[in-house]
Amino acid sequence: MKKIMFYGMTGEKMCFQHILLNALDLAGSSFEVKIILEGASVKLVSVFEFEKNPLYMRAKEQGLIAGVCLACSKVLGVYEKNLESGLNLLDDMNGHAGMKRYIQDGYYVISI
Repeated sequence: MKKIMFYGMTGEKMCFQHILLNALDLAGSSFEVKIILEGASVKLVSVFEFEKNPLYMRAKEQGLIAGVCLACSKVLGVYEKNLESGLNLLDDMNGHAGMKRYIQDGYYVISI
């Protein structure tokens, strides 16, 4: 089974929705898929939660979202809202969400 991890950095909703589209498409085709929200993308969690974005909700329900960067959530002022989302807050790389463990586990990383 091929493993893909999307490391989303963009805070632009339209761009991040393409991450969700691709992740859902690949997961539906027997790929193992994970999504990490890092950088400016951490601000999108509360937007997607508020609007009940269908792509985000499907990815969340399917367990595709590995988590959200803890440090960026704090720096960008969305820590509390991201905590409320129930997603994992990741801090394995000096407070940020690292990709090393996924690479070590055989994931191909796509950073957008």
